[in-house]
Amino acid sequence: MILALNPRLRVVHRISRSCQFIPSLRTRSLFSLFKKAPSKPESQPTLFQDNLFHPFSRSPFPAIVARGEAVRSLSPCPICTSRNGKDHEHMKAQPRQVAFECPDCGWPTHCSEEHWRADRDHAKYCSRLREVNEDEHDLRSGRRLREFELPGPQDTEAAISFSNWDVFWYTRNFPSMDMERSRRHASKLLTYPITIGSVLHQYSALTLSNQRLTPEGSRSLAALRLTLHGVTGTPETEEASIDKPQMRIFVLGARAESSLPPHVWEQLTLLFPAALFHLYFIGPQVSLPKPPTSSKPAPRSASPSSTPQRETSAPSPSTKSEEEEPVYLPNVYEPPTPAPIVRHKRTRSSIERYGVPSYTVPYTPQLTITGMQCNYHEVHAQFQDTFDPYTDLFFMFSPGFGFPSPTSVSDATGTPLLQIESPTEWGPVLPLLLATKCPVFVTGFSPADVERDVKSMSQAPGVAGEFDWVITPGENAFGSEKWEVADFDPRVMVKTNWGIWGIRGKRRDVRERRNTFGA
Repeated sequence: MILALNPRLRVVHRISRSCQFIPSLRTRSLFSLFKKAPSKPESQPTLFQDNLFHPFSRSPFPAIVARGEAVRSLSPCPICTSRNGKDHEHMKAQPRQVAFECPDCGWPTHCSEEHWRADRDHAKYCSRLREVNEDEHDLRSGRRLREFELPGPQDTEAAISFSNWDVFWYTRNFPSMDMERSRRHASKLLTYPITIGSVLHQYSALTLSNQRLTPEGSRSLAALRLTLHGVTGTPETEEASIDKPQMRIFVLGARAESSLPPHVWEQLTLLFPAALFHLYFIGPQVSLPKPPTSSKPAPRSASPSSTPQRETSAPSPSTKSEEEEPVYLPNVYEPPTPAPIVRHKRTRSSIERYGVPSYTVPYTPQLTITGMQCNYHEVHAQFQDTFDPYTDLFFMFSPGFGFPSPTSVSDATGTPLLQIESPTEWGPVLPLLLATKCPVFVTGFSPADVERDVKSMSQAPGVAGEFDWVITPGENAFGSEKWEVADFDPRVMVKTNWGIWGIRGKRRDVRERRNTFGA
């Protein structure tokens, strides 16, 4: 009625109705041209933090289900194998394998619920098994693992502390570790490169004052640090490494450490901006790169968002079918060889140079990685005339010197030899290392493992009495904080690189004898 009586209101109403159908013109200011494109939303994880616990047989991930089956096939029931279990009827035949899953930790731990209730010792390690269970599910949950987002170059004005993991992560500008689970994940990933860096760095926590470093070790590390850091007062920049020799680190008996991505080992080089590194992974279980495919590489994208993974050639379907691998390989007495690593675009074969299956990756101008799948004594002759205590050192991560050899037996007693004495394992290797006068650093996965390896040094021929201590045996501040559970017995749990110690070949100074009469 109002519109009908007032013609002016009718005109305004028509204009307003027509304006509703006029499309708005999109405008863009000058400064919006430099804004980043909106990031893609993060994918929702499969499991959340309050839903990580699952019994192995009912896990949503096939690898964990396969591990539970491996434990069932390898581990005997602890009650059946104990003296207290001889009262049971089935003990007259043979101990049963584990089949019953503990409802508190999710691991198969006993042959039956009856034996699970009868085991009073299970409560001592049940909480650790549950922790490992949740950690394994968390790694596969699909959440964004910020603890694996590694930092770049260190600020030249900021010092790095090697007191412990917490202080190191803070001074090295790592993402905040808000959960204990994140600490365990990050420590397991970084324990190999940071253990090496914590020993060699000038701010190392292994010092004379806490009696972890010996006077002989102080001289050995001073020589290495002269190459790593340069003369006191000189800036530690990439330009300062132009006229420096490469620091060669020989990792002997390498297994899991050889399968780490190169960008993880790059964290070692970022601790020493003014040094050049060449890492040698040598051992019969070293991971080699996947063979090159015959298909043509995909064309490189011109966009700046292209990643190195897109630059590699895509494997053909036939190759995938040939390389089918089991979902899970049991971790038994002799760990299996890690799966082949991803082939980097600059990977090249080195078999013609070293005569053994090998590869070399010049990953960055500061880091070169070489892997050799062989025993060290097979290639020692190619390096023996080039060793220098100022640039070379050896690392052995849990070599197992004190364990009995699975292949060598004593001719006198008929008992297995220790691996440090075995001619097929470490027997011929350690005398060669001591003759170089370069430091040798060794880690162990538990206090008992460190003690066992140290004791074996006192009876090995060519080793006993032929070395000086560089680092006294003790705990490693940068060992992994994650428990590693043995598939053949879930009660056996260790931590990677728990302890560390070091030696070098004994130096014998020659003194001139003078005649008392001056003749």
